Amino acid sequence: MSHALLAGLSRTADPRGALRRFLAADAVVTGINGAAYSAVPGALGRLLGIDSTLLAVLGALLLAVAAGIGFLAARPEPPAAAVELVVGINAAWALLGIAAVVLWLEPTAAGAVWTPLQALVVACFAALQWSALRGAGRLTA
Repeated sequence: MSHALLAGLSRTADPRGALRRFLAADAVVTGINGAAYSAVPGALGRLLGIDSTLLAVLGALLLAVAAGIGFLAARPEPPAAAVELVVGINAAWALLGIAAVVLWLEPTAAGAVWTPLQALVVACFAALQWSALRGAGRLTA
């Protein structure tokens, strides 16, 4: 995404509100993925060509991450360092998703589409959150 597009998406009269909305959307999407992976890892594993135990573990991890991001989203002013941590986790997750498809996993066609698509969505959340934090002048570094 271009910086201009990100700046436009995160520019608002209430930069904290934009950041909180991006965090809340991330928490919802992450929570839905985590719940699905936890609830039906066998069926999703067969569909995606990914080990069901791995999906169950990832589901539990995603539910915990979603809860943390949701907690940040609910705060009137999420701490910049915590948001930067979320951005870093999202960026790492996106890169790991691509690397997993290329290097480790042997997904089905559905898995070969789903995993990079999921990585793209997570990367977009990272970019939007970073841009909103930057637009609010709250980067810690």
